[in-house]
Amino acid sequence: MISPVNPTQASDLSPVSKPASLQGAPATRGESAVAQARELKEAFGQFVGETFFSQMLKSMRSTVNEPAYFHGGHAEEQFQARLDQQVSQDLAASGGEFAEDLFESSFPREAALLKRNETNTGSVESPLAALDMLRRR
Repeated sequence: MISPVNPTQASDLSPVSKPASLQGAPATRGESAVAQARELKEAFGQFVGETFFSQMLKSMRSTVNEPAYFHGGHAEEQFQARLDQQVSQDLAASGGEFAEDLFESSFPREAALLKRNETNTGSVESPLAALDMLRRR
């Protein structure tokens, strides 16, 4: 049976505190939502890019036959599969701009939140934004 807690006993109970590493300046609800939306967009872009480029490389490799004399066998196939995986990751990281439209159609709420945040902060991440630094003053 559970015993009731007296008000005098309740003052003796202390709430569990967060570890020191988790304490700090608490982020507002809007900032954490924007951070989560950015993480989602980055992960989605990485996934779409890797999937697209890996399928593209796989299709390209399937159109080429094995050479008659200089084929490395199973080891070469394994190396080529790992190389294709690394190339697709690098291509996805370098920027798959087609993922932007897919993100907006798949996650409209997060895309709108990110656009609203970009217009409020004035930080637009465009490839041409770096050219502003090259202007003569």
